[in-house]
Amino acid sequence: MNATPVFGITGWKNSGKTGLVTRLVAEFTRRGFRVSTVKHAHHDFDIDRPGADSYRHREAGAHEVALVSGRRWALMHELRGDEEPPLDAILSRIASCDLILIEGYKREAHPKIETRRSASGDREPLSVSDPNIVAIAADHGLPDEKLPVFHLDDVGQIADFIQARLELERPAP
Repeated sequence: MNATPVFGITGWKNSGKTGLVTRLVAEFTRRGFRVSTVKHAHHDFDIDRPGADSYRHREAGAHEVALVSGRRWALMHELRGDEEPPLDAILSRIASCDLILIEGYKREAHPKIETRRSASGDREPLSVSDPNIVAIAADHGLPDEKLPVFHLDDVGQIADFIQARLELERPAP
């Protein structure tokens, strides 16, 4: 298990998860934290493109393909029929950092903020059945909500909440 503090952003499709995660990454980075992210994708996503050398390596049957350049590197792992790895297995592969923000993973047991947007449709709140949801970020009022509620765009307050909840200390300059 990774000892790095983790905090999740979860919600239904089109509820504002990705936008909030990207704004939180920028805010925590501005505060001097080194942040990594894990995003749960659905179905058969691919970050590679047909015709690329790395795509051809995978199509030929490679179990893992590492792409490396002077600016970044990526490791693609083909499951080839194996089960999706649990979140802990993914977290253990993340390099040292101050905070890992997790997008999605509705059923995992880490502290989470649930995102809600009125335009995303009328869905059942996830917080009703998930005790790991510790706050709500919404673009509309929730006067009867028992959990702390933040406006979806109030990134500073949400970051303050996460930082306090995880007892994250500002990194030394």
